[in-house]
Amino acid sequence: MQINVLEYLETTLQTMPDSTAIVDGTATYSFADLADLSRRCASLIARRTAVRNTPFAVFLPKSAWTIIADLGILYSGNIYANLDIKTPTSRQKKILDNVTPTFVITELSRRDEVIALGIGASQVLCIEEIPSADADSRDHIDAYHSCVDTDPMCLINTSGSTGVPKSVVMHHRSVIDFIDWVVGRFTFDGHTIIGSLSPFYFDIFTLELYVALARGCVIVIIPEPLAAFPVKLVEFLAEHRVTFLFWVPTIMVNMANLDVLHAADLSSLRMVFFAGEVFPTRQLNHWRRQLPESQFVNLYGPIEITVDCTYFVVDREMRDDEPLPIGFPCRNTDVLVLNDESRPCAINEMGELCIRGSSLALGYWNNPEQTARAFVQNPLNPHYPELIYRTGDLVFRNDRGELMFKGRRDFQIKHLGYRIELAEIELACTSIKSIRNVCVLYDKDRKEIGLFYEAPPEITAAVIRAELAKVLPKYMIPTVYRRVDELPRNPNGKIDRQALAESFQKGL
Repeated sequence: MQINVLEYLETTLQTMPDSTAIVDGTATYSFADLADLSRRCASLIARRTAVRNTPFAVFLPKSAWTIIADLGILYSGNIYANLDIKTPTSRQKKILDNVTPTFVITELSRRDEVIALGIGASQVLCIEEIPSADADSRDHIDAYHSCVDTDPMCLINTSGSTGVPKSVVMHHRSVIDFIDWVVGRFTFDGHTIIGSLSPFYFDIFTLELYVALARGCVIVIIPEPLAAFPVKLVEFLAEHRVTFLFWVPTIMVNMANLDVLHAADLSSLRMVFFAGEVFPTRQLNHWRRQLPESQFVNLYGPIEITVDCTYFVVDREMRDDEPLPIGFPCRNTDVLVLNDESRPCAINEMGELCIRGSSLALGYWNNPEQTARAFVQNPLNPHYPELIYRTGDLVFRNDRGELMFKGRRDFQIKHLGYRIELAEIELACTSIKSIRNVCVLYDKDRKEIGLFYEAPPEITAAVIRAELAKVLPKYMIPTVYRRVDELPRNPNGKIDRQALAESFQKGL
């Protein structure tokens, strides 16, 4: 029985140590290189502290060194938390204040930036120290073998309704459970070349990394600027003979709209996963026509259930206006569709999607209140303690038994692949001087975040955008602005969100 995700790497080392594990620009790393540098990182950590099961933040641009730091932290018996180096300073501080990492691993050129975030100089480890660390130290061995499968593995930060980002606690068992399903259901081997585009602080990275370690696949890190140049992106995929993608649909929709898939030979691309938001079927059909030999798979799942919990292999022709199913549960995952009375829904009856199984995260780091609200006792089981995760997503099962996604139960959205609490945006907006009141809405069809606000005429959209850019990441900043003298109210005095939503959808 596998206990630790590092066993994927340890097993692959026995059969293909010299095979390429990572391509990062002109640099390549074998699995033996990856293991050696990761163990050196663990030795570096061991010289500084003997802690176990505590968070270490990783403040690095997306690179092979991020992976080395993550695995080094795991070898030391601790928890990694990859940070977005581009997010506003105030948000970074909120994350760090919540996570309270023992150390932050960064590069020498960013050391002062990390210290400016409130991290003590003695708590900063630089990757430049790793190659010279003791290669023969066995400190990591004890930590590695003392792990149990429910120990925390990593923290993934997501939006929080109180203005403080939540840190979801993933554990070894949940990741092993998911990865074993992925490699058992789909074909991955040493010939698989993964085109990695998503940030390493995003949960897609979890699948990419551990599938690669489990099956000896190659991770080719796609330079971040290429996302803005679809033709160059296609040429990069062709040049590196990429065989597998796992992307959020936004960029894929853009590539379909620009009709760039024929810009280079993509015949090596055999499998395309996508998740994080709805992929419009018309643009998906464009991809399928251009790549008829490729397999397309729609995955669904919030971070709280370890990457994804349902999937749909697109194995039939679908009309351009036909909604795409989110499909069926992954192995060892049970999906409950519950009505307002917490009873099972019938076929074609809409209800809240709830999840049970070992894929559930441990909860939110340092946030027992929100953990207790989201991870609750299974209402269908009165006999013994059994947690389920309430996703807040509304779904129904169609006549084929496929799960169909309908939208959010509350004001949490998925935009550009990110989970966002609209309340966090509202909180940031109301902190701007002269803004009296706000309401933030989302149009999922147009993929637009809309801000309705009460403020004097001189508080323009440009002023608000500039202020929000100081506290929110780019993907959370509204794209549509409507200034009003007074927001509409319903009879109980609350903002009439329904009336605003109707006008927003009409473009008013």
